[in-house]
Amino acid sequence: MRQSTHSVRVAFGTFEADLSTGELWRGGFRIKLQGQPFRVLAELVQNAGQVVTREELQQRVWEPGTNVDFDHSLGTAVNKIREALGDNADNPRYVETLTRRGYRFIAPVTVLETAAAPATIDIATPPPPDLAPSVPTLPTSPTAMMSVQEVSRTPSTINRLWVAGAAIALILLIGVFCGFLIGRPAGAPQIPSLRQVTHSQRVLPGGDAMEVFPVTVTDGLHLFASVIRDGSVHLARITIAGGAGEPIVLPDEIAGPAIADISHDGSRLLVRSHASNQSEQPLFIVPSGGGSAQRIVRILAHDATWMPDDKKILYATGNQLLVAGPDGSEPVLFATLPGRAFWLRWSPDGKVLRFTLFDPIPHTQALWEMTVSNHTAHPVLSKWAEANGVCCGSWMSDGSFVFQAAQGPASDLWLLAPRSSNPVRLTDGPLTYQGPVAARSERTIFLTGVSTEGEVQQLKPGARDFAPVRNFYSDAHRLEQSRDGKWLAWVDTVGRLWRARSDGSEILQLSPGDLQVFNAHWSPDGSRMALMARKASGAWSIYQEFADGSDLQPLLESGSNTADPTWSPDGQTIVLGLAPDLLGKDAAPRTIQLLDLKSHRVTTLPGSDNLFSPRWAPDGRYIAALSLDQRQVKLYEVATKQWRVLSGRSAADPVWSADSHYLYADAFMDAGQPVYRVAVADGRIEELGGMDRLRSSEFSDMVLAGTLLDGTIVVRARSTTANLYALGLSTR
Repeated sequence: MRQSTHSVRVAFGTFEADLSTGELWRGGFRIKLQGQPFRVLAELVQNAGQVVTREELQQRVWEPGTNVDFDHSLGTAVNKIREALGDNADNPRYVETLTRRGYRFIAPVTVLETAAAPATIDIATPPPPDLAPSVPTLPTSPTAMMSVQEVSRTPSTINRLWVAGAAIALILLIGVFCGFLIGRPAGAPQIPSLRQVTHSQRVLPGGDAMEVFPVTVTDGLHLFASVIRDGSVHLARITIAGGAGEPIVLPDEIAGPAIADISHDGSRLLVRSHASNQSEQPLFIVPSGGGSAQRIVRILAHDATWMPDDKKILYATGNQLLVAGPDGSEPVLFATLPGRAFWLRWSPDGKVLRFTLFDPIPHTQALWEMTVSNHTAHPVLSKWAEANGVCCGSWMSDGSFVFQAAQGPASDLWLLAPRSSNPVRLTDGPLTYQGPVAARSERTIFLTGVSTEGEVQQLKPGARDFAPVRNFYSDAHRLEQSRDGKWLAWVDTVGRLWRARSDGSEILQLSPGDLQVFNAHWSPDGSRMALMARKASGAWSIYQEFADGSDLQPLLESGSNTADPTWSPDGQTIVLGLAPDLLGKDAAPRTIQLLDLKSHRVTTLPGSDNLFSPRWAPDGRYIAALSLDQRQVKLYEVATKQWRVLSGRSAADPVWSADSHYLYADAFMDAGQPVYRVAVADGRIEELGGMDRLRSSEFSDMVLAGTLLDGTIVVRARSTTANLYALGLSTR
């Protein structure tokens, strides 16, 4: 039954909303969702479990006589709702789409009879550590609307923190318990309980596109994890009992530290320097108590683990596994694999090696294993429906194996018992659960719980701070304006390509549903677009499409991951690169190439070895490109056919100014990730704005989405909150 919006607050998942004031919170933090998207959400929430038709939404939310494209406006509103809630259309947890009918809110909703806003949590002050509630009684109907009494609160900040923290813990526990009940076979003894270990929100989440997997290890008393501070990655030692953390000081050469493993005695960490997108990186041994780090000479690897006796190191480089001493001496081939191996983990008896095999062309991952006596690898769950999204497992002392499996953008944890081929589900949201690691002396699994939100912000010329974008491209991840200023094209957060006039009219989706677009660039005359895109489980390829959405065709299908197409001034040639090793085949050479659109002949730009991400200047004089480690920006002068270094600063997502006098880039390795521009004439660098200029300090990082012709800088700021949790499996 439809509820009145007068002074009604509701709770669902980890969220709370005031339907009268139009405010949305998650765990005490305000979530930006305003205007029509919130009103659509309110209609769905008030009718939870029921289909709300498109016609009903139009009548209730849109004013009579409003002159808009209703279908596009409604679709945009629902997309913003899903982005705010971290939801996914293919695997919804909150908003379900019923094709050609409408939408249905499918999560349980609780009505809170109070008008008071929830307290804002100071993330520097953790709630009391004892927040482990008992297993709750679950509602019989997943869409039941329940009325509960207001929780009595005192003005004390500690009490407000405790209430908010307890509510989050209870919601997470319900998700864990539901997931367990859904996947639990008869007779399974494990009953899950969940406890939050950290409250800083700044544990580093994973991202398999850049081969950053969220590794946490333990020595029994502490957890070791990578954390984000001031936009940079650092290593931290965290006490399991209280969640207090302290930094592990590392030498400057270990930039962007990524943990690989910890020795069996808990005294030595294997750490990679992961500051660039090179496929193989230096490997270090770091004392778990802090101190000097030892570089393992002659070894470059993308992951590693200690051998069962702790005397040697097994490391992965390319498609091979090798064994060497701690000083890098006497490397011996252990196995050759059909892909790149990560999360190398030995069984408790040291007889079986299990790992995640990553195929960088279709971007799939699966569990594989081999024995210490037979180095022939084979899949572990080849017949399981979730096998292609499986990653990052850890052995428990009884021989069980816990791992994560993805469904859409989210992932949950599963448990595989010894000698079983049927995993048991342990969690079912509402967060994304990653990187499980088993405790050393108890039936506990430590894991990372992640939630991500994003917001487009822009910095206009002369302005000091970024401001939120509330217009038609507010869901952009990449964008570019046509050279005549009449059109804007953007790729949204799920990889769809759109275009519209610069005033927001004539919005059109250009990409078909089966194509994922990474970036797109206008031709000089504004009639066509060059796309870096791919179909499901395929390699990145170069496509061409007319600006009216017609005649989409591949320009180059080489089987390798081709990337970053931009146009020559006459529109007859496209310069392109190959995706760096983290996104492409390890054996593919990295050069800049020229594609003649008439002859389809491909030539290599002289002197472009180990460069990628090319951008042709609008005036045609220069082609800019990045070094593979992204620590240099280089310029190729077309007339002289000579290269020179333009900048020695870290760079990502380069963009030319409209007059070709400047190149913009994101210094993503620097503290604060500032956007800067470098003058072509003299190499002078001017910082324009970093994370300290964003609208809110809650954001954890940002990416340069693009620029407008007037010099406006557009970024996508991301607020990724990630904490460590302890999932207990007791026996009953």
